[in-house]
Amino acid sequence: MKRVLFLAAALAACVATAYADDSKKPDDASPNFQPTEYKSNGSVTAGGASISYDAVTGTLVVHPKDWNDAATAKDDDKNPSAEASMSYVAYFKHGGDVSRRPITFLFNGGPGSATVWLHMGAFGPRRVITNDDSHTPAAPYTVVNNDQSLLDTSDLVFIDMPGTGFGRIGGKDADKNFYGVDQDIHAFAAFIQEFLSKYNRWNSPKYIFGESYGTMRAAGLSLALQKHDIDLNGVILLSDVLNWDLLPDDPQLNPSIDEPYIVALPSYAATAWYHHKIPNQPKELRPFLLKVEHFATTTYAQALLRGAGLSWPQRKAIAAQLHAYTGLPVGYLLKSNLRIEYGALQKELLSQQDLTTGTLDTRFTGPTLDPLSKVAEYDPQSSAIGSAYISAFNSYVRNALNYKGTLEYKPGVPVYSSWDYKHQPPGADHALIQLPNVLPDLAAAMKRNPNMKIMVNGGYFDISTPYYEGWTEMRHLQIPEKLRGNLEFHYYESGHMVYVHQPSLVQLHDNVAAFIRETSGVK
Repeated sequence: MKRVLFLAAALAACVATAYADDSKKPDDASPNFQPTEYKSNGSVTAGGASISYDAVTGTLVVHPKDWNDAATAKDDDKNPSAEASMSYVAYFKHGGDVSRRPITFLFNGGPGSATVWLHMGAFGPRRVITNDDSHTPAAPYTVVNNDQSLLDTSDLVFIDMPGTGFGRIGGKDADKNFYGVDQDIHAFAAFIQEFLSKYNRWNSPKYIFGESYGTMRAAGLSLALQKHDIDLNGVILLSDVLNWDLLPDDPQLNPSIDEPYIVALPSYAATAWYHHKIPNQPKELRPFLLKVEHFATTTYAQALLRGAGLSWPQRKAIAAQLHAYTGLPVGYLLKSNLRIEYGALQKELLSQQDLTTGTLDTRFTGPTLDPLSKVAEYDPQSSAIGSAYISAFNSYVRNALNYKGTLEYKPGVPVYSSWDYKHQPPGADHALIQLPNVLPDLAAAMKRNPNMKIMVNGGYFDISTPYYEGWTEMRHLQIPEKLRGNLEFHYYESGHMVYVHQPSLVQLHDNVAAFIRETSGVK
């Protein structure tokens, strides 16, 4: 099983708890499987203007794909049908024609994560302050008005995946019915349909914003929603991973598949640049990365493809160039067969200082847990900010959003290793036995809706989902040339959670707001 540290797998693991027994027993905990709604209101200063809004913290109940909505929710008392309550926080700007007001559905990834990170770090009306590249001290944490809230451009719905947040799953085979690539896409599609009806937003310009594993969900949703006659105006991806074969985790267990090493190299180089480990350190990052990208896809790719056919002098030459780009010792690179294993750079780059760099954001560092380990054993960024986000949200939702329920807010659930990774892409008559790839889904959705625009965002210092991996997969999107103009790319001097870096948050907000304004048809 791959062990890449996605946002939920790394961050939520720091703060998540195991399933509560009542989360799978709708008979014993029926209130958990009823729609809920807690209302409040507030204002935020964003985009230079004060915006008044109504907020709703609630849950909606969804069912598996084959559920019969004409029957009762339970087959019988002993074998209740699987069901899930999905929690959300929605913000609606006061005034105006809702049919002209864009609405954006946002979600984090994991798989297994709630959406507290995008909510409290990026686009909600309040934002928790954390240190930029070091551990944030313990409580009390500071929550401030979010000048970069997307409420200046769109109404917002932050959705937690089933079993996280204030949501729960229950009934027969609940895990199997909700915890998988296609099951998850279905649940979110059902939620969005239900939400559009409940709040009368069917005629609003519609967007989905996915981060990390949420980008895989977003790509799948773009097609799944079309099957219910819902066209999206746009899909916004942050730290995208649509083809898991490109991920740089444990590719040494899959000999002859070298592309993960190629697409990860620019992020390794960016990390070395940030920590001043590059010989003859270049002043500017982007021109340096252009050279690394060219080397990775030409000389380096050809060398890896040759395998054992590469001569010893050629090996030494490649190792020397890798050293120039990553700062890793030539001897180490020769021992690693010119292939930098996932987690190795984080452990080795600052090993002389007994420091490990972050995985989600390699600008962060922390003490190495085991100096003799082969790879990094934890993610310093996850440890640095997890408590701040969860503590701040729990206080905010109860004091400002009027949440009166008694359920624990679950930032994540431990489903990464048991997730059903099979996916049935368009054109296949069954789920394929391979690592999931939703590029065909996104391509089909773009062909069916040629007006739908795609926005790709990423951070240079992200090794979990390297920025050049996302760029590469989009270059392999099977769409006509005329649709390539529907794609736009933005990259930032930050990590997986681009918004943790304040200057990058400003850039991200401005880029996303411009994207929505330009594609919504609303002036």
